Amino acid sequence: MTEPQGDRQGAAVSPEARRLFVYNGGFLAPRIRRILASAGWRVTTGRPGPQDWVGVWGASPTARRGEHVASRTGAKILRVEDALLRSVKLGRDGAPPIGLTLDERGLHFDPSRPSDLEHLLATHPLDDTALLDRARVAMARLREADLSKYSAHDPALEPPEPGYVLVIDQTAGDASLGSIRDVRGRFAEMLGTAQIEHPGARILLKVHPETLAGRRAGHFGPEHESGRVHLFADPVSPHRLLDGAIAVYTVSSGLGFEAIMAGHRPVLFGQPFYAGWGLTEDAFPVDRRQRRLTRAQLFAAAMILHPVWYDPCRRRRATLEEAIDQLEAEARAYREDREGHVALGMRLWKRGHLQRFFGRERRLRFAGSEGAALKANRPILAWAGTAPAIADRPLRRVEDGFLRSRGLGAELVPPLSLVSDDLGIYYDPGTESRLERLISASASLPPHALARAERLAARITKDRLTKYNTGGAADLPERSGRRVVVVPGQVEDDASIRLGAGDIRTNRDCLAAARAAHPDALLIYKPHPDVEAGLRIGAVPDAAGIADVVASRADPASLIDAADEVWTMTSLMGFEALLRGRAVTVLGAPFYAGWGLTRDLGPVPARRTARPALAGLIHATLIGYPRYLDPVSSLPCPPEIVAERLAAGTGPRTGPALRLLSKAQGVAAGLGPFWR
Repeated sequence: MTEPQGDRQGAAVSPEARRLFVYNGGFLAPRIRRILASAGWRVTTGRPGPQDWVGVWGASPTARRGEHVASRTGAKILRVEDALLRSVKLGRDGAPPIGLTLDERGLHFDPSRPSDLEHLLATHPLDDTALLDRARVAMARLREADLSKYSAHDPALEPPEPGYVLVIDQTAGDASLGSIRDVRGRFAEMLGTAQIEHPGARILLKVHPETLAGRRAGHFGPEHESGRVHLFADPVSPHRLLDGAIAVYTVSSGLGFEAIMAGHRPVLFGQPFYAGWGLTEDAFPVDRRQRRLTRAQLFAAAMILHPVWYDPCRRRRATLEEAIDQLEAEARAYREDREGHVALGMRLWKRGHLQRFFGRERRLRFAGSEGAALKANRPILAWAGTAPAIADRPLRRVEDGFLRSRGLGAELVPPLSLVSDDLGIYYDPGTESRLERLISASASLPPHALARAERLAARITKDRLTKYNTGGAADLPERSGRRVVVVPGQVEDDASIRLGAGDIRTNRDCLAAARAAHPDALLIYKPHPDVEAGLRIGAVPDAAGIADVVASRADPASLIDAADEVWTMTSLMGFEALLRGRAVTVLGAPFYAGWGLTRDLGPVPARRTARPALAGLIHATLIGYPRYLDPVSSLPCPPEIVAERLAAGTGPRTGPALRLLSKAQGVAAGLGPFWR
């Protein structure tokens, strides 16, 4: 795997950074250098002085080289390792880490001497309420997002029937086993103990991911299987696997730490960093560890205070929460795309961007016909408006997301967000969509998820972001005490009108209905930007005779700010108004109608019975449903990154060729001259 674009740039290093001399080429990888730079280290080569530091990678074979140089020069040693939340795929697959542990005392997995992490666990008060609350929320988020140290598992894969004892294997030569003289004997002892302590129970020997990938041997094989002892190599979610276990045994695996977070009290036959704090059963206790900690305290030290987390999109040091945001986006992209897709009927100008969105794991194949798509024997992606009905093949309907771009789709500005719906599509109320299901489920979202949605909404409001982010400030008259009602125009042949409108299906009729309901209001009509650009249909020639103001080419956010109420058929501006706390009257059945948050005058589906909070609707619509692509790093990213890019005006640009093509599309549709 090549480094993402954002990591190919040089690391910005503070003038006060300490020099770190390295003798392992891995330290020169761009991501590693950037993480170290963010923590105040300047990676270099050569001969250090006694005031300098030598960086060594864990207990790798090259570590001895650095230790030798340090002993000859009097330099101090910094021991570097991957953080406990690393990446979606394995490091041997080329996946760079999202964080590192930097230790000036020792190594967290080496019990022969205290490490910085052990020192934290032994001496830090770990009594700050805000810190422990962060730890509890982060533990919950890792479970909700199904993230582990490596997250290239299949969340849909069913675990075995509950009631088993989980015995965790590790790779042969694992550095955390270095202090054990007879490693194979220790694993055999662990397995024997598990069988004795749980007579009659099923024993699952959990294979390590690298063993599963065929790269490194483990300690258990077919010779260890018996009537109730089975090797288990399926790439099942570690969280679901731990849920079904009645007991967990490990020597020193990181999965033992995750077992503690899942509520287990694992039995340990080694001395990992999480042993000795009152949360494990220790066959070989570490005498110097006498403190008793809670799960939240252990997690706070190991996952918040000790590691250096990195944000590859912003290219700076990150919080644990930001690292989780990023890995959640990357894991979702991996899980949805790892089988590859065949993209059906996609226009030429969209293909490169679709490749960047959905082709990171396996390159997209493009098909011009349904028959060609079926021959490809892959899940199918199709633009929602032209997607065929296919019963025997997974199909995802693709559409633009709701924080799309700075510029119009009709002008071929590439989107920064897309949705891919495996049930229906959000603008068609005739069939349940994935978004509708997310909105319904959002009524039971935990407080931290709702708080995230509220923060995102506040950011969008503060930076005046909308779907396309076009238009300027509107010149509006004095309201003179009148109620201000805004009516957004729509593209009248748009699928959301064809499928989701009620009796009122034209911009003129919508405008007239708003005027009839509010004869004394200051009525503002906002033409749709695609219609104003001459690229789609929906003009209202006599709009000025109905509305007080026709806000041509106006910024939607400024109009919503001025409004008391928005009237719409199915426009996204209705959702954007809800997000800003405005009243919304709906004449059709858009995705945000029918949940108790709007005044519904249209044919809303009866199945929408849940009553989520506004923050739940926002979470489903902007966090749970779309996927986002950072235009700077070209990485999958969380919505917060795209909101920052749009606010800063950073995004993909269109060249003259694409602008000419957009005009040609308008000519083909009979909407105006080529040069318009």
